[in-house]
Amino acid sequence: MKRHLWTLAVLLSHWRRRPFQLMTLVIGLAVATALWSGVQALNVQARQSYDQAARLIGGDELASLRPTNGASFHEALYVTLRRAGWDVSPVVEGDVRIADRSIRIVGIDPVTLPQGAGPVTRDALDDGPETADGSGQSRAVRLLTAPSLALGDAETVAALGGVNARPAIGNGGQLPPLVVAASLPPETLVTDVGVAQALLDQTGRLSRLILTAAPETSAASLAELTGGALERVEPNDQGDLERLTDSFHLNLTAFGFLSFLVGLFIVHGAIGLAFEQRRPMMRTMRACGVSARALTAVMLLELTTISALAGIIGTVAGYIIASSLLPDVAASLRGLYGARVAGELSLQPSWWLAGVAISVIGALVAAGSSLYRAWRLPLFATAQPEAWAGAEARARRWQLVAAVLLGAIALGVLLEGSGLVAGFVLMGAVLLAAALLLPSALVGLLALAQRLTRGPVAQWFFSDARQQSGGLSLALMALLLALAVNIGVGTMVDSFRQTFTGWLDQRLAAELYVGARDPARAADIADWLEARDDIDAVLPVWDAETRYRGFPVEVFGFSNHPTYSDHWPLLASLPDAWSEAEAGRAVLVSEQLARRFALEPGDPIEIAAPGGDWAGTVAAIYSDYGNPRGQVMIAVDELVARFPDAERGNFAVRVVPEAVDAVMADLTAAFGAGTVEVVDQRTIKDISQRIFDRTFAVTLALNTLTLIVAGIALLASLLTLADARLPQLAPLWALGLTRRRLAGMELVKAATLALLTALLAIPLGLAVAWILTNVINVEAFGWQLPVHVFPEQWLRLVVLALITAIVAAAWPALSLRRMPPTKLLKVFADER
Repeated sequence: MKRHLWTLAVLLSHWRRRPFQLMTLVIGLAVATALWSGVQALNVQARQSYDQAARLIGGDELASLRPTNGASFHEALYVTLRRAGWDVSPVVEGDVRIADRSIRIVGIDPVTLPQGAGPVTRDALDDGPETADGSGQSRAVRLLTAPSLALGDAETVAALGGVNARPAIGNGGQLPPLVVAASLPPETLVTDVGVAQALLDQTGRLSRLILTAAPETSAASLAELTGGALERVEPNDQGDLERLTDSFHLNLTAFGFLSFLVGLFIVHGAIGLAFEQRRPMMRTMRACGVSARALTAVMLLELTTISALAGIIGTVAGYIIASSLLPDVAASLRGLYGARVAGELSLQPSWWLAGVAISVIGALVAAGSSLYRAWRLPLFATAQPEAWAGAEARARRWQLVAAVLLGAIALGVLLEGSGLVAGFVLMGAVLLAAALLLPSALVGLLALAQRLTRGPVAQWFFSDARQQSGGLSLALMALLLALAVNIGVGTMVDSFRQTFTGWLDQRLAAELYVGARDPARAADIADWLEARDDIDAVLPVWDAETRYRGFPVEVFGFSNHPTYSDHWPLLASLPDAWSEAEAGRAVLVSEQLARRFALEPGDPIEIAAPGGDWAGTVAAIYSDYGNPRGQVMIAVDELVARFPDAERGNFAVRVVPEAVDAVMADLTAAFGAGTVEVVDQRTIKDISQRIFDRTFAVTLALNTLTLIVAGIALLASLLTLADARLPQLAPLWALGLTRRRLAGMELVKAATLALLTALLAIPLGLAVAWILTNVINVEAFGWQLPVHVFPEQWLRLVVLALITAIVAAAWPALSLRRMPPTKLLKVFADER
């Protein structure tokens, strides 16, 4: 044991003499761990919210009866089933606007709600003193008696005014007193089913029935009792939300892993340099009797201790990163999928332990190759540049072999692969193959430049740059990956923004969009609008819900008007598609639905509807960005006939442009803000653009962090190699080159390597953009984006790469500029 402690003390003395190397190692591990653990914290928090939502009112434990078509059904069916002996409990659900927030209202019946039906029964409706709220009555009793209660989690209740507050909702109603209940999902309130029906304007309607037990009868009896209006849905068939959001979380995980990988490049370089600098020390300890096994064990203990401490720092930093990004993640998930995620992190101890563990594992992986190279390199050749050049040449050959294999994998996945995971495998293989090819590409370009130059100093410059590129290869790989991903993601986001803006102009052609908060007043509002001279057209925006081959689908009715035929963004269509659809012989389907079920114009399609299934032909396919569900457009007369309970309260209004403000003011004055909601086209576009920007805020933030990590990797590599480069620089100083000129050449050399890397990153970034838009985006969301190129973006990133390299090289160059001549002279006195 004493020998092991002395061995550890000798090894640690290296870090005491070179504290910057230790700082580099710790920073690299901490940054890598921070970005990885931060992304995992966001994923864990989101999935906790999904699980809470799934458990709410029996969602993950009990089967339910849901409407075959549409989103709701008449409560008379509930009464019929109860009288027939079915043990069911009613639930009504919907969204309301409260103080510019979208809140989910869930109505339950505490009397029939079964035990084990979710967190509401376990935590919120107990009769014990913890939930009695000081009234002497349980919450179950208070829920049933006027004015009832509205149960929500602490964050939601606080945002809506606090306990016992009764905020007003968008349709003019008022919530019951608010009460905090544990384990409820965010932005969700639970109240009595009758109160919820009134709040949601769903009097006499239910969303689903929780099924505890059914009579010993067949499914046919359910169809007989309900006239086919309800179907049984098992618990594992209900949770579409987590499956829909898998793509978003896989995207975050991929960027987190990329950032972790870039951070490990820093660690790999620091550990590799430390091992090489300590080889004489290790050779001496071996000569003094320390066995190879004992030396390796002590080195692993040293590395594990350092990485564990760095992991703790990184995990704390990851928590801070996750906390800052969580609002944008929540907004993205809400905007894309309607998912509600808590606004505060609530993490288990396992997450903290996982952060430390990933730091230790990453350090061991990063140290593995350095140990292998040090073991394979001849013992007495460690300080000879020729020996290292030979080792680096062999390493480049192995990298070329690995790059070819990865290229073959990428080609196979591109031709035969399918699914979201295959898309990320394709992108990972392309990125890693390009990174492995980078050292050989740089050596080839520098060799070409050397042949084209004249003069000994210029020849030495490019020759030395070739030798230095080996030591900087990992940092330059990190820079290549960071720049390529920035170009790829930036191209995708800007292409999407350009396409999305044009798409909004097409989809939002009407000047005003009007919604009747009271459905009974919708016809009066439409008549009032049509009677005005400054109104060109009042177009119904009516919709219903159904399923096509088990996939949720929105059905929209449209009127024959140039607003649709002149502006709607069709991707493919039959001749006279609009007239065929207007005649009731055809439908238009969204790109998501068409891709999911391989539909093409001219294919037959059958849509389930309460008023009778409807068969027709696909007349056209149109883009519908940002919608995770399928969509079908049919003639409005067909919608009314097939879906008698369709939502009929919304209209698109074509107005003389200069009369928009007057119509809005007159409409609100005529019917009141509590009856009608009016939004102009400009406002909807502004809201949509803000949602778009917040949706990609997390991705762009991770891009920026990855680029910062790459800059740190380059700085760390240059600083750790500074002393090792003195034997190459001292002879030139002795031959007459001043320290100032040598320092300037070092800056130019770093900038040259960064420039070549940035130029090589441009085609790689475009390949990443193509994979994102044509493979991953299609698999994740069901729609494809056109790719636009943005040369000004490339120029900005090239300039940024140059600035990063110059800043990273400035410190070592300044140290060389100020280095005492005696230190350079000492190079010739040292044994080499």
